[in-house]
Amino acid sequence: MLSLDRDLWEKLTGPYGSAENVPRLLQQLQQQFSQEVFDELFQEYLFHQNTIYTATYAAMPFLAHLACTTTDTAVRKELFINCGIIEASRDEQHQMPYPPSWTELADVVGSTVCTQMYTDYVEAIDQLRSLTEQVLTDAAEPSTDDTDKRYILIADAAFRKSYIVANMLLTFSEGDEYVAECPACENELYIWPDENHAVPLKAYEQDPVFQPDQEAHAIIPASSWTDEETQVLAERTARIGEQTLAAHLPYLAGKATCPSCHENIAVWPALLSTFTM
Repeated sequence: MLSLDRDLWEKLTGPYGSAENVPRLLQQLQQQFSQEVFDELFQEYLFHQNTIYTATYAAMPFLAHLACTTTDTAVRKELFINCGIIEASRDEQHQMPYPPSWTELADVVGSTVCTQMYTDYVEAIDQLRSLTEQVLTDAAEPSTDDTDKRYILIADAAFRKSYIVANMLLTFSEGDEYVAECPACENELYIWPDENHAVPLKAYEQDPVFQPDQEAHAIIPASSWTDEETQVLAERTARIGEQTLAAHLPYLAGKATCPSCHENIAVWPALLSTFTM
């Protein structure tokens, strides 16, 4: 990982410009984890509107080290979740020796430095992935709320390289709506909780927020998991007790009649089709 006293950080960028203040914030976290300091680091320098930056890559090894060495389960969970969100948002996957967008940076700091930064980032993700079992075990405790459980599943999917699933769950993180695209007519279908909650999810032709009186179309829930990702997701959702996704997943993996063209479709691939990496 980069030395925290190198002037290289001035040449790295976050969402608002230079990353020159990142070493100071990382040093403070190393001395004692502070939620306020971490929030400043994450929001001001590492992540903005699903975008990550050269400063993010350089900071990740320090965050992974903190996550792997802390004995505080809350700190471990916080770092696991937020580093997972970063990894889910990385739009230049598997670009060795470093992302093509770093060409100008390489001209300034050298290709060797860029290669090391990217290699260190990838190794940091591997370290975070090694924490999965411990984080899942901690998440099963009653004290973990459903929102954190949802984000743990998002991070887990990203660390498993299921980036499209991670991004879908991140986009619909509240679990109160999903939007899919019919493969036959390419119209959107809105998947919404039943108003009486007798059936977890139904499909609609238009956004129910703006058209509350439209016809609701039944979704036939899956009786078994035929997709490896839904099976893994179902197992981990059950393990940590994330109740909302556990109720929704059979319907998200089920079959529906498109409200627009009336073709029978599989919901899961229609849901994931709008997400690309």
